[in-house]
Amino acid sequence: MDWLTNPEIWVAFFTLTALEIVLGIDNIIMISILVGRMPKEMQARTRLFGLALAMVTRILLLLSISWVMGLTVDLFHVFGQGISGRDLILFFGGLFLLWKSSTEIYHGLEGEDETGDAPKGGGQFIGTIIQIAIIDIVFSLDSVITAVGMVSHVPVMIAAIIAAVLVMMAASGTISEFIDRHPSLKLLALSFLIVVGTVLIADSFEVHVPKGYVYFAMAFSLAVEALNIRMRSARAEPVHLRKDIPGQ
Repeated sequence: MDWLTNPEIWVAFFTLTALEIVLGIDNIIMISILVGRMPKEMQARTRLFGLALAMVTRILLLLSISWVMGLTVDLFHVFGQGISGRDLILFFGGLFLLWKSSTEIYHGLEGEDETGDAPKGGGQFIGTIIQIAIIDIVFSLDSVITAVGMVSHVPVMIAAIIAAVLVMMAASGTISEFIDRHPSLKLLALSFLIVVGTVLIADSFEVHVPKGYVYFAMAFSLAVEALNIRMRSARAEPVHLRKDIPGQ
């Protein structure tokens, strides 16, 4: 029980928890968008189940650390470029994100009615969970590798993951409702998921784009959209930018 009084352990725990929450933002946004297409009575259950699945996925990956780290070993070479298991997961995961985000944008803009042949009830639940599982694996991989590089104690990593997922569960309902109320925000989130998918594909080819650039662009765009939402809610009529020229 000495670890309870070790300040380094607590610093590592809070740092890793914060990192897991930041790295899970993309995950929770995608889950919220996927769940938003389901019937209202199934959304909360599916959202919590998806986040619980993300937690289990990360813990299982942590418990198989040797296998996860082995994913960084090259399996074969293409045009002199080494391809590892991690690269394959990031590449196909990035393609999945590009496809899914583009499809969601298309349906949102075209306004297609999905009450026809779309699966309902259990079929829709299972289909959504499968998509969430794929997203969880893709987003969990880098998160787990980062955690392994930061902390050497597996129990600390597991505790940080559980704490981060509990925070995301508490905030997921609010995030989902906010996205549903503001279609422009949903479109913005999907656009950034396309960026994330592109970054994952680039990363699979060892072209590393600093995540800070992506998160800064996301934060800046969200801030601008927050101002737009506030202006639209404050005024019933559309906002017109002034075109007055000083001195005239």
